[in-house]
Amino acid sequence: MRTSEISRRHMLALAGAAGGLALTGKISGAWSAQAAGKIEQMDPALANIIATNEPIRQLGTGYGGDIGPAEGPVWIKEGRYLLFDDIEHARRMKYTPGQGAPTVALEKTNEANGLTRDLQGRIVSAEHLTRRVTRQEPDGSFTVVANSFQGKRLLRPNDVIVKSDGAIYFTDPGGPLAPEQWDVTVSGVYRVSADLGSMSLIVDDMVGPNGLAFSPDEKILYVNDSRRRHVRAYDLQANGTVAKQTSRVFADLGGPEPGVPDGMKVDTAGNVYTGGGGGLYIMDSKGKKLGRIVHGQPATTNVAFGGDDWKTLYFTTRSTLFSVNVKVPGVPVPATKKSA
Repeated sequence: MRTSEISRRHMLALAGAAGGLALTGKISGAWSAQAAGKIEQMDPALANIIATNEPIRQLGTGYGGDIGPAEGPVWIKEGRYLLFDDIEHARRMKYTPGQGAPTVALEKTNEANGLTRDLQGRIVSAEHLTRRVTRQEPDGSFTVVANSFQGKRLLRPNDVIVKSDGAIYFTDPGGPLAPEQWDVTVSGVYRVSADLGSMSLIVDDMVGPNGLAFSPDEKILYVNDSRRRHVRAYDLQANGTVAKQTSRVFADLGGPEPGVPDGMKVDTAGNVYTGGGGGLYIMDSKGKKLGRIVHGQPATTNVAFGGDDWKTLYFTTRSTLFSVNVKVPGVPVPATKKSA
């Protein structure tokens, strides 16, 4: 890699971090004095999802930095452990319940961010440093899912999910620096077919597309616009693209407290979980805010369901991995292939 490319990459990362801090704003006295480690009920329906006295457990800390935070948790059901990325140190961490603090599972991850699994259980990751999405094969080798669109380099893929038909969807928000002439110019959401044979730009009306998730029936695609601090929803069409005219704000998660919508997950009842001002929000399928997990840190970076029953909610902040138990199971990963 040329020196100019290294310089640009670090400038982009540092500027992105600064942009994120600008988004959250200064930590006000009201926020710093607010009690951490509690679950706030905003609607009686929250009681069906989580108890307000449920303990919030800190599982590991000391991750992240200027290049990027702790990110991308994904549960490996057959191994009964969680993987997540430490972007700053370009390493993948492994947390096994009952076995102490997380350990290093993989070095040199190319500053990978979001993680998921395809229908065959292979890890799919969004890599910042190489500006691509990759799939890890059973023999340890890597297949490039996407690194360009229409001959232009991707900006900085952020998060990734896989639909039950095997298609891969990912966000590419880039950063605050202007793209170079050989880069794509849109902060978008892309779909790659299951056979990796075709790639489409399906969402182009967002400023900073970030986390994304499907509704349980896969009829709706939710995408976080971190820059605008809201969640958007799109109706999915039969061909896997979105009906752009259905683009709508699902929930506004801004406010005076720090935090933006970043990674996102959905449970089997259709409730949506993502970060926002002041903590990790739980919303129903209509976007109504039911409650908030107040963990006391400036940002919730990503979320994952795990455990044998998919009722353990894991979440990362910039520096720390947490978990809390819920009553409704999350949508399993990998997705289950649906019959036609």
